[in-house]
Amino acid sequence: MKRSLTTLLERTKARLPAIQQHAGPLTEELVQTPGRFGLGRVPVALAPDGAATSICGFCSTGCSLKIHLRQGAAINLTPDPLYPVNLGMACPKGWESLAPLAAADRATSPLLRDESGGFQPVTWDTAMRTFAGRLKAIQEEHGPDSVAWIGTGQMPNEELAFLGALAKFGMGIRHGDGNTRQCMATAVAAYKQSFGFDAPPYTYADFEESDVIVLVGSNLCITHPILWQRILRNPHTPEIIVIDPRSTETALSATQHYPILPKSDLTLFYALAQFLIEEDAVDDAFVGAHTSGYEDFADHVTPFTPQRVVLETGLSMAHFLRLAVTIKCGKRVSFWWTMGVNQGHQATRTAQAIINLALMKGNIGKPGTGANSITGQCNAMGSRLFSNTTNLLGGHDFLNPAHRAKVASTLGIPEETIPHSNSLAYDEILDRVEAGEIKALWIIATNTAHSWIEQTRAREALRKLKFLVVQDMYATSETAQQAHLVLPAAGWGEKEGTFINSERRIGVLRKVSRAPGEALSDFNIFKLVAAYWGCADLFAAWETPEAVFRLLTKVTEGQPCDISGITGYEMLEAKGGVQWPCPKGLALNAQHRRLFEDGKFYTPNGRAKFHFVEPQAPPEPVDAAYPFVLLTGRGSSAQWHTQTRTGKSAVLRKLHPHDCYVEIHANDAKRLRLKPGQKVRVKSRRGELIANAVISPTVQVGQLFIPMHYHEANRLTLTCVDPHSRQPSYKHCAVALEAAKD
Repeated sequence: MKRSLTTLLERTKARLPAIQQHAGPLTEELVQTPGRFGLGRVPVALAPDGAATSICGFCSTGCSLKIHLRQGAAINLTPDPLYPVNLGMACPKGWESLAPLAAADRATSPLLRDESGGFQPVTWDTAMRTFAGRLKAIQEEHGPDSVAWIGTGQMPNEELAFLGALAKFGMGIRHGDGNTRQCMATAVAAYKQSFGFDAPPYTYADFEESDVIVLVGSNLCITHPILWQRILRNPHTPEIIVIDPRSTETALSATQHYPILPKSDLTLFYALAQFLIEEDAVDDAFVGAHTSGYEDFADHVTPFTPQRVVLETGLSMAHFLRLAVTIKCGKRVSFWWTMGVNQGHQATRTAQAIINLALMKGNIGKPGTGANSITGQCNAMGSRLFSNTTNLLGGHDFLNPAHRAKVASTLGIPEETIPHSNSLAYDEILDRVEAGEIKALWIIATNTAHSWIEQTRAREALRKLKFLVVQDMYATSETAQQAHLVLPAAGWGEKEGTFINSERRIGVLRKVSRAPGEALSDFNIFKLVAAYWGCADLFAAWETPEAVFRLLTKVTEGQPCDISGITGYEMLEAKGGVQWPCPKGLALNAQHRRLFEDGKFYTPNGRAKFHFVEPQAPPEPVDAAYPFVLLTGRGSSAQWHTQTRTGKSAVLRKLHPHDCYVEIHANDAKRLRLKPGQKVRVKSRRGELIANAVISPTVQVGQLFIPMHYHEANRLTLTCVDPHSRQPSYKHCAVALEAAKD
C-alpha cells in the first residue's frame, strides 16, 4: 500500500503543471435553489488559485484533498500534503471521490410513485406538498410517534443538526436514529459509561509514538489505509499486535497475530487483566487516583487463568504468555478497535475490557497510549454529537431539564418543543415498523434495505409502511427502489459544512461541483421541509451551513466537546482542522491534542469507571445443520458500505471481485470437495446466497468470510443487538456450505 500510494502521488505531482495551466482564475460560484419560499442564491466561495481543499467524504480518517478546478468545475484532485491527518496520502476511495458525482443514475428530480407502481418525476412543490401532507395525515390518524426518521453519518454537522432539530423541534417526530448505530454505537456507550462522555481520547500522532500497538478486530490496512501508513511512520520499531480470528492483510503485516475464536475477546482481555495483577504490572498510583470500581473488577477477573484462555479462545499457552508479556513490558501501549469489537452480542463490555487494560497500565492521556475507537463513517463523530438522535444537540441529555433549557435558549426555540424522553434505537424503530406502529419513515443518505441485519426481514418491514421517503443521491439503491417518494440530494463536493474525524478533528467540506438537475443539498431540502411544514420561523437563523455551525459552537459551550473558541470555517482551514475541545481562550499551540492528560474524566467524581460482565456464548452456536461460523467485514479498500457510491467508479470496480465471494479454509474445501472459483451456496436460518469459492488461509477451519459490500451478505446475518449500545452483531452467525447445483 505504501508503494502504491507513493506512486500515485508522484504521478499526480507530475501532472500538476498541466492541471494548473488549464485552471483559469476562479470566481464566486452561485447555486440556484428552487421553491416558493425564497431560498434564493447561496454564494459559495472557491479558492482563487485553482484549487479548493475539502475533507474526504468516505471514511472517518478525515483526509484533506486538494480539488483542482477549471472554469469553476472540479477536474481532478490530489491529497493535501500539509494537512496533519493524511500528510499528502490518499487511499483508492479518496482518489476516486469525484467519480460518484458523475454517475449516470444520479437522482436529478423528485420522484413520486404513481398508482401503477412506477416512479414519475414531479416538481419540488408537488414533492413537498406530498411529503408534508401525507406525514401530517399519518400523524393525525395514528399519533405523532407513527412517524420516524433514520439518518446517517455521511452528512456534515450542519445538516445533521438541521435534520434532528427540524424533525424533533419543528415536526414533532420524537423517534429518529442514524446508521452510526451500525458502526459506532458500542464505542459511544462504552465511553459514556467509562469516561462520563463519548470521548475518544487520542490523536493520530499516537500511532507514531507507541512502542506497542494493539489492533483488536481491525483490518486497518483495508479499512483505514492512511492510519496504517501512520503506523509505518513510527520510528520506535513498535510491536504491532493484531487480535482477529482472520489472517487479514493487517495481521500478515503485524509482528504478532492472535487468531482467537470468534467472540472470545472478553475471556482474553479479562485474562490479560488478571495477568497484569499477578505480575504486579498495574499502575497502582494512577488507578488509585483516577479510577473507581477497580477492586470489584480485580475480583471479577480472578478466575480468568491462562488455562481458561487456552480452553475458550483457541490460543496456545505460549501465544497467550507472549501477548501478555508484551503488553506488560510496553511503556507506551495503545489499544485500537473497530467493527470486530463494536458489532458483537457483548460489544460494549468488550470495548470496556480494552478500556480497563489501558486504565490498569495508566496508558491514557499520554503520548502513544489510549483505549482508542476508530470510527467508521466520515462524520460518525459528528452524528454522535449533533444529530439529535442518541443525545440532545452538543452531547446534552434529553432527560436533563437544565440541558433542555440551555439548548432552547441558545437556539431561540420554545423549550416545550424539545422531547423529554430519548428516541428509539434503529432496531427498535424497525421493530415498530414491522409491528405496524410506525406507519411512515423518512430515510436520509443510507441504504437500510441492503445494510441492515437480517436483510429480508428488514425489506419486508419497509414494505408495510404507508409512506416511505428516501432522500439520497441515487434513486437506484435498494432502499430507494422501495420508496413512495424520492428526494434528489447533492453529495460530497456539491455542498459545504464540517466533518469530525476519529481523532475529534473538525474539518471543512467545500462545494466544488454543482449538483445535477434539480438535486439540492440536504441543507436546502430541510429548509424546504421547514417551509412547507409551517415551522420555518423556528429556523430563521439557520440561513447557511456556516451560520448553523456558529450556533452549534454556542450550543457546546461548557460541554466536554466545547468548540465555542472556533470562530468559523476560515479558522478551521487555517489551523489544519481543530480537535475538540476548543473553548474560548484556548491557545492552539499544537496540531495534535489528546484528552485526559490531567487524569480527570467527565464522570461526576472525575474518575474513570471499570465495567465488566461474565462472558456469554454467541446467541447462535454452530450445530450439525449449520456447522460454520460466518464472519463479515470490509473486503477491499476500494469499496465502501453498500457500494452505492464507490460502485460508480470504474477504477474502484476493477480493484475488487464483481461477484460475491466466500473465503473457505483449504481443509473445509477439501472435505466438501470444493474447488477455487466454484459456485457455492451459503445458507443460514434466515436466507441463502450463491457465491464464488475462494480457498484461502485467511480463515480458520470451520469459519467463512463474506465481505459486507455485496447486497446478498445480510440475507444471512442474525438479528441480535448488544444490550447497552443496541448495535447489531454482524460478525457471528451459524451457516451451512455446499456446492451450488447447476
